[in-house]
Amino acid sequence: MTGPLVLAIDQGTTNTKAVLVDAGGHILARASAPLTSSYPHPGWAEQAAEEIWASVRSVIAGIVGQAGQGITAIAIANQRETLVVWDAATGQPVTPAILWQCRRTADDCERLRAAGAEPQVVAATGLGINPLFAAAKLGWVMRHVPAAAELRAKGRLRAGTVDSWVLWNLTGGAAFATDHSNASRTQLFHTGRLEWDSELSELFGAPIEVLPRPMPSDSAFGVTAVGATDLPSGIPIRAMMGDSHAALYGHGVRGPGTVKATYGTGSSLMTLAPARVASTHGLSGTIAWSDAVGTAHALEGNITVSAQAAGFMAGLLGLSGPAALSDLAQTVPDAGGVSFVPALAGLGAPHWDDHATGTVTGMSHATRPAHLARASFDAIALQIADVFEAMEQDTGHRLDALRADGGASSNDFLMQLQADVLGRPVIRAEVEEVGALGAAAMAFRSLGVEPHFATECQRFEPQRDKAWRADLRRRWQAAIAAARGLPRP
Repeated sequence: MTGPLVLAIDQGTTNTKAVLVDAGGHILARASAPLTSSYPHPGWAEQAAEEIWASVRSVIAGIVGQAGQGITAIAIANQRETLVVWDAATGQPVTPAILWQCRRTADDCERLRAAGAEPQVVAATGLGINPLFAAAKLGWVMRHVPAAAELRAKGRLRAGTVDSWVLWNLTGGAAFATDHSNASRTQLFHTGRLEWDSELSELFGAPIEVLPRPMPSDSAFGVTAVGATDLPSGIPIRAMMGDSHAALYGHGVRGPGTVKATYGTGSSLMTLAPARVASTHGLSGTIAWSDAVGTAHALEGNITVSAQAAGFMAGLLGLSGPAALSDLAQTVPDAGGVSFVPALAGLGAPHWDDHATGTVTGMSHATRPAHLARASFDAIALQIADVFEAMEQDTGHRLDALRADGGASSNDFLMQLQADVLGRPVIRAEVEEVGALGAAAMAFRSLGVEPHFATECQRFEPQRDKAWRADLRRRWQAAIAAARGLPRP
């Protein structure tokens, strides 16, 4: 191994992965560690922050065990909008990490919208008021966790997204920072001024002084501390990005016109915008990344339950997992009129309905488990199509293809179904770790090294006609209305 090497950590919802990569994009080592989530009340979703950090330590140990030392720098991509709150003196979390999927603040957000606060929030952040984002979560913690208020009074409270938690631990508490892409997902960050917004802080009851320092995505964030991990001390952390942003960067997208979808627990569709933008079709304006070139803005649509729908349905049907569900789904030509709306934690973009519930419609005596399996994959593809269509409406032009990545994108059946539902080609990255590679590319550039990553792709062409798509979308819209408790369209 010659030349600089970047250890890229991709901290996700269901697992933490790491790769060791050189400037040519060659992956020299891989490691992965699973994570569990808990759902203590309806609509709540949590993880143990200690377990998140333990998983990061585990994958670092795995990389070091395979490749030894010689790592030049570290890059971090992370699950976004999840909030971690901890005591700076002890390093102990004061409450479980509140996941991006959590809907405990739905009523709080509804009150803010009813009070007319949303235009102010959208103008500053590009984001509509929603429990997805960290602002309402931090306000909830300050009201409901007594230890948080006590630590704030002592100047010991720290709160941030997962990137800041991982950075803080990697550096032994020496660095407390976040990057602009993650900050833009908190709903506390003014994406025009690139700073925390005091008016939003007051609105949500989320104190600015406990938040990390926002920095460009290619910053020198800090260096590893002695004993924090199996790495030696002094290795610089040179890139941090939200995972969806890193995936867009990993696809090589540097200008408007290309849409990518990450198929994970939830899904994110993102496309670069020529300037800071506010959506009029249920999407979010966000910062894709910021670097030496400047700040890249984007439009994004977040789907709350995407590939997770397959795991959920597999469990209901007593199957071993999504792979078995996929096999079952392919035994029937269609869903037999069944539609499954996986609003298990409300609906995200473009519908944004916190009170929508998971719904199965269209069943009859002829319905079999295979039809439910097929409806689950239809749901993944149809939710993507809803956001894709909203992006076309916001941008005002036809989008020619979709670039796909994430764990579920490895399923050929799903990718072909997605192409059929969109009526557009789907171009899948054949390297699973696109997000990690994107963060690594950012780190190489921050080191003054131009990476040369060539990601192999596979193309799926539509095989269904317009009438088939129209009929499927029509039934889907009726099912969405049922999940939202609305009259059938």
